[in-house]
Amino acid sequence: MSGQTAPNSSSKKALGGIAPTGLHADTINKLNARGMPYAPFVTNVDDFVGGQEAGVEGVMKKFEEMTAKYRYMEVNLQQKRKGLEVKIPDISKTLDVVRFLEARRCKRLGTKPTTIPKQPKNDDEPESEADEDDAASEASDDSEDLMDEVDELDAEDAEEGPESDVKSRNPLKTLYELNDTLFAEAEVEEDGNVGLWLGANTMLLYPLNEAVLLLSEKLSVAKRSLRHTKEDLEFLREQITVMEVNFARVHNWDVKRMIEVDMCAFTDEINFDVL
Repeated sequence: MSGQTAPNSSSKKALGGIAPTGLHADTINKLNARGMPYAPFVTNVDDFVGGQEAGVEGVMKKFEEMTAKYRYMEVNLQQKRKGLEVKIPDISKTLDVVRFLEARRCKRLGTKPTTIPKQPKNDDEPESEADEDDAASEASDDSEDLMDEVDELDAEDAEEGPESDVKSRNPLKTLYELNDTLFAEAEVEEDGNVGLWLGANTMLLYPLNEAVLLLSEKLSVAKRSLRHTKEDLEFLREQITVMEVNFARVHNWDVKRMIEVDMCAFTDEINFDVL
């Protein structure tokens, strides 16, 4: 029968104890890019269950267990997605601030800001995904725009006359957030280093160019992880749907079998009365 495969112990173990007879061959021992198993699709309920005389309670229980596992993975990935959706804007804002500080220092020293390298393409990623990473790197590599922002800031703060050069070397005045709606003014003493909060009560001091490279790499990894998480969530929804369809097909098959048995018993009873 097409779409089916002969049962074997390894396939049965991979499917959580479900025999592969009556299942579509493309859904057996198949994993997605992140190693998540495809849900087995029942093509022939009669062969899968084991014939008209077999019970379906064990099969239904296995379906419920597999569906519960998929739902558990879905909940974990939803939490991961929420964390990444909060983390990515924070990294992006931090990267923008560090790049601005570096551009301001580079203008003072007459050097060029750090160029963010393009992320290497992975063999297991489609071309569109790799191109998206390249586009993100190119979008963030806007050194000329940063230098223009520095010029505008200096133009607003500098005074006319010979004191303008001295003014441009004064500490950078900015606002920092104390609370959601509360800000305070601060003067930033620029020495070419920046402290990055790494979590777990840990902060490290990085040179500006190293901080730019580190944050850009973290941002690229976080964006790729978010994209993969969204793909896996869509994959899990499809597998849950397949398991629900399997459950419904086996249940309907069992109901139909019971009706046929009852009809046969009713027919035999009528024939017996006639005789």
